[in-house]
Amino acid sequence: MIEKMTKYTFLVFHGDYEAFLNSIREAGVVHINEKAEGYAENENLQQVLAKANNLERILRQGASDELVQQRTELESQLATVKAEIQRMSVWGNFDTEKIQLMRENGYDLHFYICPTTQYKEEWGGVVVGEAGGKVYFVEVRPLTLQDRYAEGSQTASAEGLVITADEVKLNEHNVAQLEADKVAIEKQLEANAKAVEAWQGRERQGVEDELKSVQQTIDWDKVELATDNLADDTLKLVEGFCPDTNKAELEAVLAATEGIYYEAAAPTKEDNTPIKLKNNWFTKLFEVLTGMYGWPNYHEFDPTPILGPFFLLFFALCIGDAGYGLILILCGYLIFKGKLKIEMFEGLGPIIMALGVGSTVIGYLMGGFFGMDIWAANWVPEALKAPMFKSWIGEGGVVPVAAMNMSFDVMMILALVIGVIHLCLAMTIKCFCYTQRFGFKQTLAAWGWLVLIVGGISVFILSSLGIFGPQVTSVLLITIACVSALGIFIFNTPGRNPLINIGAGLWDTYGMTTGLLGDVLSYIRLYALGLAGGMLGKAFNDLGIMVMGENPNVGTIIGFVLIVTFGHILNLLMACLGAFVHPLRLSFVEYFKNSGYEGSGKVYRPFKK
Repeated sequence: MIEKMTKYTFLVFHGDYEAFLNSIREAGVVHINEKAEGYAENENLQQVLAKANNLERILRQGASDELVQQRTELESQLATVKAEIQRMSVWGNFDTEKIQLMRENGYDLHFYICPTTQYKEEWGGVVVGEAGGKVYFVEVRPLTLQDRYAEGSQTASAEGLVITADEVKLNEHNVAQLEADKVAIEKQLEANAKAVEAWQGRERQGVEDELKSVQQTIDWDKVELATDNLADDTLKLVEGFCPDTNKAELEAVLAATEGIYYEAAAPTKEDNTPIKLKNNWFTKLFEVLTGMYGWPNYHEFDPTPILGPFFLLFFALCIGDAGYGLILILCGYLIFKGKLKIEMFEGLGPIIMALGVGSTVIGYLMGGFFGMDIWAANWVPEALKAPMFKSWIGEGGVVPVAAMNMSFDVMMILALVIGVIHLCLAMTIKCFCYTQRFGFKQTLAAWGWLVLIVGGISVFILSSLGIFGPQVTSVLLITIACVSALGIFIFNTPGRNPLINIGAGLWDTYGMTTGLLGDVLSYIRLYALGLAGGMLGKAFNDLGIMVMGENPNVGTIIGFVLIVTFGHILNLLMACLGAFVHPLRLSFVEYFKNSGYEGSGKVYRPFKK
């Protein structure tokens, strides 16, 4: 939920303004209503911002610029040497001194490469080796014949034959010398790594402290720029917002500070009120997802309590394997405890554990465990199979649809049902929130669609269960159609020409019909991803069993372990990627679109030390 805020307007005598700012910064609960005007023109602020960016960059790279530049140069040198080792390996460990001695005695060596099929023995070269379908050969020439050689890749041999091969220039060092260069560079990289580690222990804390000091200077300058000067600069006017839970604390500080006049009022719709979310421990895990899309406006709703549980459900359905869920729980725990350090997952250990728990539960109900169908396994007790979906619906897992003379997988139908529930919930939230923000008259069209869709689905379900008879069902459907038609076609925009409203309603009907159909079908991806992951996991298991064979030995067992381990790691990584992206899309596109969520709010950041 969004925590309630109170808007404060402070009027302070200029002589007391610095003391006032220090007092509210000590309190640390007021979000100053900053102004963007003047930022670019303020040279002092721009310099401080540049310094802060530089310090943040140094902290991100984890070392000083000199050490980072040295590491980059050494890594580039190492890559070059490795490439040269690979290029020169076919020529062997030749003696560079002897090559130079041959030149001094009037002979030169020429090195060539050509495809094996194009090599000609009459060229008179000495073949050094063959690799990758190419021949590597050397020709010895007297230096006195140099003037007879043609330019380019086609050169004349000592006998005057034209060699149509690519001449290459060898490195001055042979492979052994290049290997020595490689070892020397690697030692320099080790020394650089130790220097970086020493910098981390010696300098990092100082840089962090300096950054904090610079950020406080930036905050102070921004507050001064947000201040209006009144009465020939004798009075200072500034606005801010404080959470209602901190009002007493703030007003106690204000009462103890002289020279201050302030007014407190509820924020209006025109105010750009900052957002502070207040959720329980579970919902708070998913606030990071809300922040990825955008924080709600103050007069909107907090989508996190709905987004969180549904994202967890969607993620678990896409994974669909209890074994993978257990791995996620373990990884999340290790990240949370700092035992597994992955920069992109820093601070996400708890949510990974929650997603792992959900995947374990849903995977168990679906009967999946590292690609195995544990519902069909004889070694699993019947009592453990009882809660699984297949125990309810049978091994076939299909449901017949008589009207279409077809059968569909129950999990696919379940995914569509979840989608319908998700979208109906979004439309319900939209109606209530829009009514609160804009008034009931301005949201009659939204209410009309809600009555038509949610009401129609509810009547259909109750009629199918036999609760409503045919006559009652007909009366209710006609009533729903009439009521919704009034909102959609007649009163969608109060005060406008009814004919224009009817035209707008028809266009809205086209958009809703095609849009909702596509939105509902989008939820099939939950079924498809879970099915694909399960089939791929089973394929790796089958491949491993084939390698192990009926009479396993040490070699086949090792092959089985390698195939199954690598396969399931790869499958888990791909499943997690899909299970993150696609549920996020269903939340950000299908759900947010139908709920009317804007997500253009700004985060509550109090002015504090």
